[in-house]
Amino acid sequence: MKPVPLLLLAALAAAQVPHQHHPPSATEWAKVLEDPSRDAWQKPDQVVAALDLKPTETVADLGAGTGYFSRRFAPHVAKVFAVDIDQKLLDIIGKNAPANVTTVLAAPDDPRLPANSVDIIFICDVLHHIENRAAYYPKLIQALKPGGRIVDIDFHKREMPLGPPLAMKLSRAQVTSELAAVGFTLAQHHDFLPYQYFLVFTKR
Repeated sequence: MKPVPLLLLAALAAAQVPHQHHPPSATEWAKVLEDPSRDAWQKPDQVVAALDLKPTETVADLGAGTGYFSRRFAPHVAKVFAVDIDQKLLDIIGKNAPANVTTVLAAPDDPRLPANSVDIIFICDVLHHIENRAAYYPKLIQALKPGGRIVDIDFHKREMPLGPPLAMKLSRAQVTSELAAVGFTLAQHHDFLPYQYFLVFTKR
């Protein structure tokens, strides 16, 4: 079976669409990701503002899907890598992407980002789907420039009307602990999202 893009799995759960053994088309996934009702709880403009992006920075949007966040980052930074494992979704991004957005076809176990290339790795509703994160984190770290940040937004590990099943979720404490084990410390957090934590990590 074709692997399901990481961000799409989260979006599917968030939209409370029944689990499907055979994923729908990229067009159908796009409708889930771009559902206008998502803006009310994802608060993308506030998320972008909270990141305090600089015009010289490069952002990697890990699990970019249809570019929901990539296109919002683009006006504020020098370059955006829109990273996903589904080429059809990357093709959707490419149709209308700003000139400073570059799509990256990743593997499930490798983001395939250039070494020392990004200032911020942005992960939204994706981390809990990555298997063997202990082996995955070093590949992210390799892509970061000195002083770079890892940003993780994901659903709180409690019962809520949105998000994946409780057993799939990662708690804020678990994410913090995992990143601490590879040399990162929690530098900042934001609490304005109703269903998700918003954590910013920097290298110790």
